[in-house]
Amino acid sequence: MKKISLLLCVSFILFSCKKDVKLDFEEQNIEQTTNAIVEISYPKAQGTKNVAESINSTLENFIANEINMSEDVVKNVTLNEAIKGFDNEFKTFKKDFENVTQQWKASVNAEVIYESSKIICFSINTYLDTGGAHGNSHVTFLNFDAQTGKLLKQNDLIKNPEDFKKIAEEYFLKEAEPINNGDNLEDYFFGEGFKLPENMGFNENGIILLYNVYEIASYVQGVTEFTIPYAEANPYLKIEQ
Repeated sequence: MKKISLLLCVSFILFSCKKDVKLDFEEQNIEQTTNAIVEISYPKAQGTKNVAESINSTLENFIANEINMSEDVVKNVTLNEAIKGFDNEFKTFKKDFENVTQQWKASVNAEVIYESSKIICFSINTYLDTGGAHGNSHVTFLNFDAQTGKLLKQNDLIKNPEDFKKIAEEYFLKEAEPINNGDNLEDYFFGEGFKLPENMGFNENGIILLYNVYEIASYVQGVTEFTIPYAEANPYLKIEQ
């Protein structure tokens, strides 16, 4: 009887912990135009302290590394440090190439595109122009466990990845067909077979698969994105929606 009572008590505590997680998001904006142009917009989590802090520290560190000019990811860099570093790189560039009038620009815009009791998905749009022929942009999805604030990796989301690849390939071919122009599947994947993208996110309709520029095919094709409805995706998801 005592064991049963203890189990019920533990279950109640665990259920209460999950139920008590509450988060709101407040938009943060950072803008600098003195030397290099830096524009950053992102939602900052507020509410259940440990969950909010986990999400905020991961998201802010990711954004900081988006404008970090080093080739290596820096774990503890702050947004202010990253902005200062980007600005210093621009000033060094101007000293070395005094006749170049082009101004560097870094723009990062993050937003919550999906939120459930299990997953919170952020979409981060990054644009960097550091003096080349054109700037470069890409989209990144970050998925967090809504109960703990832990960043989820792709293997935390997908079970039976080989089976999931089959259904993903079907949706990819539907998306690619209008711009196919006679290309084979291998033409998109640089002579290799179909591959899942690095980026997977969530919205109200299903799981999003997104290939950034240069990830498949050529630059002119741009971003390739499609959504697999939950009705078909859920059997392959570790965290059903």
